[in-house]
Amino acid sequence: MKFSLSWLKAHLDTDASLTEITEKLTAVGLELEGLENPADALRPFRVAKVIEAGPHPNADKLQLLKVDDGSDQPWQVVCGAPNARKDMVGVFGPPGTYIPGSDFTLKPAKIRDVESFGMMCSARELELGDDHDGIVELPADAAAAVGTSYADYAQLDDPVMDIAITPNRQDCMGVRGIARDLAAAGIGTLKPLEIGSVERSGAGPDVSTDDPEGCPAFYGCTVTGLTNGTSPDWMQARLKSAGQKPINALVDITNYVMLDHGRPLHVYDVAKLKGGLVARKAKAGEKLTALNDKEYTLDETMTVIADDNGAHDIGGIMGGAETGSEESTTEVLIECAYFDPASIAKTGQKLMLTSDARQRFERGVDPAFLDNGIDIATALVLDLCGGNASDITRAGTPPTDMPTISYDPKQCAALGGIDVAPEKQKSILEALGFSVDNNWQVTVPTWRRDVEGWQDLVEEVVRIEGLDNVPSTPLPRKAGVAKPTASPEQLAERKARRAAAARGLNETVTWSFISDKEAAPFGGGTWSLANPISEDLKVMRPSLLPGLIAAAQRNADRGASSMRLFEVGRRYLETTEHQTIGLVLAGENKARSWQAGSATKYDAFDAKAEVLAILEAAGAPVDKLMDFGEAGDHYHPGQSGTLRLGPKKILAAYGALHPSVTKALGLKGSAVGAEIFLDAIPVKKAKDHMREAFAPPALQAVTRDFAFIVDADLPAGDLVRAVKGADKKLITGARLFDLFEGDSLGEGKKSLAVEITLQPVETTLTEEDLKAVSDKVVASAGKLGAELRG
Repeated sequence: MKFSLSWLKAHLDTDASLTEITEKLTAVGLELEGLENPADALRPFRVAKVIEAGPHPNADKLQLLKVDDGSDQPWQVVCGAPNARKDMVGVFGPPGTYIPGSDFTLKPAKIRDVESFGMMCSARELELGDDHDGIVELPADAAAAVGTSYADYAQLDDPVMDIAITPNRQDCMGVRGIARDLAAAGIGTLKPLEIGSVERSGAGPDVSTDDPEGCPAFYGCTVTGLTNGTSPDWMQARLKSAGQKPINALVDITNYVMLDHGRPLHVYDVAKLKGGLVARKAKAGEKLTALNDKEYTLDETMTVIADDNGAHDIGGIMGGAETGSEESTTEVLIECAYFDPASIAKTGQKLMLTSDARQRFERGVDPAFLDNGIDIATALVLDLCGGNASDITRAGTPPTDMPTISYDPKQCAALGGIDVAPEKQKSILEALGFSVDNNWQVTVPTWRRDVEGWQDLVEEVVRIEGLDNVPSTPLPRKAGVAKPTASPEQLAERKARRAAAARGLNETVTWSFISDKEAAPFGGGTWSLANPISEDLKVMRPSLLPGLIAAAQRNADRGASSMRLFEVGRRYLETTEHQTIGLVLAGENKARSWQAGSATKYDAFDAKAEVLAILEAAGAPVDKLMDFGEAGDHYHPGQSGTLRLGPKKILAAYGALHPSVTKALGLKGSAVGAEIFLDAIPVKKAKDHMREAFAPPALQAVTRDFAFIVDADLPAGDLVRAVKGADKKLITGARLFDLFEGDSLGEGKKSLAVEITLQPVETTLTEEDLKAVSDKVVASAGKLGAELRG
């Protein structure tokens, strides 16, 4: 919610600085999201006087002006405004000034062969209004301020604060509620509520409610003989600070009361009504064109305000276009009603319609503020538009009964961890509007629907006293309660995360929701939101790769030449969610150099190397993994694989990403990726938290080399695993160290050389022992069709 400092001070009597106010707002739970001063953009503009005005020598519709802005010499300005003339006072932008309304910076220029310096500005160019027919014309007495900054002259130095209102703080959806919180926190004093003088005569309008559940109370009055027009400058300034566009006096008044007090209202042009107004349930299929010029089809669960001609207002959400006020309106009916929060929320969700009124009604407006709200609005109408006000017709009964809570001041220290004196607690609660009797029976004010129990009262005291004053006290550990420990799965994930970072990969955190377009190359998403906040965040991701690819492109757009990214997160598939590590390598693997020549790109083997290193760190038996081909359609054919323990247990997939995938997701150039399925890694549960003692073997290891002739399509990994498994007791390692292909081996054959490591345990190996192991190795390899090379 946005509001200006001067608007806040209309309710809060304070000498606190802007910094003190903004810091206190955040301290009491009203987080400051933004702070801006509209005067900053207008400070370079000056009050200036036209001292000469004559025709342009080369253009009939242009004038040549001499402008005095207080500088040593007047400026020559070419101007096309029809109201520019000698002795007028306006707003001048000298060369070098940025024009916010036109988004350009003034520079000296030649216009029809005549030099022009600076500009006399219109309201639109200064973003002070929509008027662009002529330049801003200031009163004649402004001549005394020539040379003064326009921002100072117009008293525009009024900072605007933007704060985040949590859903439970409906009382702060108006400036007065925010002022109440600040006053309770010691930043000034809350001023008395100003309602204004209202003289009423004559019977009130015919209003009623036939929907006591959706609209328990409906108040209304009429004002006749009024003249609608433009709202005053002070009101327009406050509305603009809140991001509202002034429309006309009647509409501006309702918007102002809503923002000022959190009380939405609506005005109807009586000349457009037929019969009385009634709050009722809509008829099935009933249609209504709202003020946003969109037609909505209603159903019987929705509350509407209707007359004899039908529904004119989606109750509590948005008025109808047919009965809204216009410049010609002379008689209005002011509606001030209370709508059920749950009903408003359901209607808004069904219609997918949001508004400032809905935001307030679905959170719960003050049900006791109907009389004050309609009086404040009526007083403003009479003051700004004139006319005569009728009596108020009150239909229904607002739900003003509020709970009384038994409270013990000691509960503040017990629950909140801060010791606040009982007298101070009472003064805080009373400053917030609570009634506290001598027995600590606390009555909740009607504008605080969120307070239900004594815990809520503790929260109120603590946030006003200051969360920074709560000491950091560790909770005592009870005897016999073990210290928290991570599960084996959590430990494996931590090791994998550290290994990825240690290998130079940068960790990212991307959205768990992606778009349909991003999910499509990965088989599409199983789970989608029916009402997403954005179409780009609709599908629960079936893979971590789309987010990583998008992150890689964002880095590339900012000049990064090499992207090495990984993320630990969940994939969401049909049956359940799976903890996964995703990684993407894109850009240059090695930069160009005089030694290596041109830059090299990442390939599938780079991705495989990262995967094996991370799997090993996580405790996976990498020496037992089998490499199967083709990891999926989103990988490049022939440049991908899966690492498995057996045919079905897949631990990881890796490879070069398919060009169609990178193109669809907007990544320029090639990239490789991989996904490690953490929940598939077999994790051994440690018996205790002690590391096994280091016990190096007492005897020296022995190595032996074997060269086998095998079929050309036999994976080398299969041969290495077969050789290592020939004697699981003595053979502790096996690795491929040579590959040879040639005509001498025969067609469709290749030679693979494997080195094995033999580690004797009890006695030194004899020649007989070595021969026995060699025979086992040859026999095991023979099962794959391998022959020992002579």
